[in-house]
Amino acid sequence: MVLTPEKGLRSTIVSILANALLALIKGIAGVLGNSYALVADAIESTTDIASSLIVWGGLKISGIPPDIDHPYGHGKAEPLAATVVALLLFAVGVAIAIQSVREIAVPQHAPAPFTLIVLLVVVLTKEALFRFVFNVGRTIDSTAVKSDAWHHRSDALTSGSAAIGISIALIGGTGYESADKWAALFASFIIAFNAFRIIRPAVNEMMDAAPTSAVEKAVRETARHLEGVVGLEKCRIRKMGLGYYVDLHVTVEGHITVREGHAIARDVKAKILEAHANIADVLIHIEPSDLLEE
Repeated sequence: MVLTPEKGLRSTIVSILANALLALIKGIAGVLGNSYALVADAIESTTDIASSLIVWGGLKISGIPPDIDHPYGHGKAEPLAATVVALLLFAVGVAIAIQSVREIAVPQHAPAPFTLIVLLVVVLTKEALFRFVFNVGRTIDSTAVKSDAWHHRSDALTSGSAAIGISIALIGGTGYESADKWAALFASFIIAFNAFRIIRPAVNEMMDAAPTSAVEKAVRETARHLEGVVGLEKCRIRKMGLGYYVDLHVTVEGHITVREGHAIARDVKAKILEAHANIADVLIHIEPSDLLEE
């Protein structure tokens, strides 16, 4: 039984609610406290809401069972959602960078001291959310959920940068008023880097890149000791949503009947599916062992 997206959906809803509250708090504090770094942070949290909605939609679609038009299911919607999230995150980073440069170029007023307290609370909250959502994404092996988690880490980093900038502006006094704008500019590069970090595994998954060697090793270890299995040849694995699809070449004694070979293939498939919850389907190709000796 392949893993289901329910945990990911719940964590995404938590992300949406948390980001909505934090975006409101940061936006109000940024405007009242004259901190563009905090306003930029609020904008980033707002886009996090949109990205979480995209992840939620991707998970819902990926959980739809296979049909006539999609015999392998709808799992590709999951890395597609992660790709959209990464592109959105990159666009936000560029927008913040452009606006930061504009803010640096004009006369500034130092941010209010209370904005620093707001940011410290945000950093702690966002880091906690990152750890929670990322653990869920790792548990269900979801690229989209892990990309949503990295949004939280990105927000924690931008908030931390803003806190440093505001601290410099407050301590430095005259001449350091634009420090938080420089912090916002620095944060934009962090956001862009995280976008790259998200999109890379998502694109690999859509291109059917092989998973880590640990997945193949586990599949081979399960199959190699079963009755009737002489050896194992090719093992190709690709990820589709939350599950893996396995193509495995199994060698058997050359003198057995087709029916017996089919029974061995059936047993190998059943054992792999039973032993690994993240395996969605297994295709077994039977090869006679004496053919390999020719």
